[in-house]
Amino acid sequence: MMVAGLNAGNCLLTSSLNSNRETAGEAPRRVLRIGSHSIRLPESRMLRMALGIALVFGGILGFLPVLGFWMIPLGLLILSHDLPAVRRGRRRLAVRFGRYWNAWRR
Repeated sequence: MMVAGLNAGNCLLTSSLNSNRETAGEAPRRVLRIGSHSIRLPESRMLRMALGIALVFGGILGFLPVLGFWMIPLGLLILSHDLPAVRRGRRRLAVRFGRYWNAWRR
């Protein structure tokens, strides 16, 4: 079951839950899909929140040699699993990008 993102044909960023585990009564497995790559997220909500916040704060310090500005969008994407305000922003961005992408392809 796709939770968020563009449609399956031209999907760039999605977060999905494993529907087999959902129907079996188990906790859903959190997976972050970026293009053809998938990354499993921690099951614990607190761990996901800490990871997302750490990535955003690390991205703010992106001018330092080890950290980078790429960490900000990744942290927001992870936070969007648990924070409704960030999730709405991600969905709006995905819809706008999908409309732009479809208009550009025509």
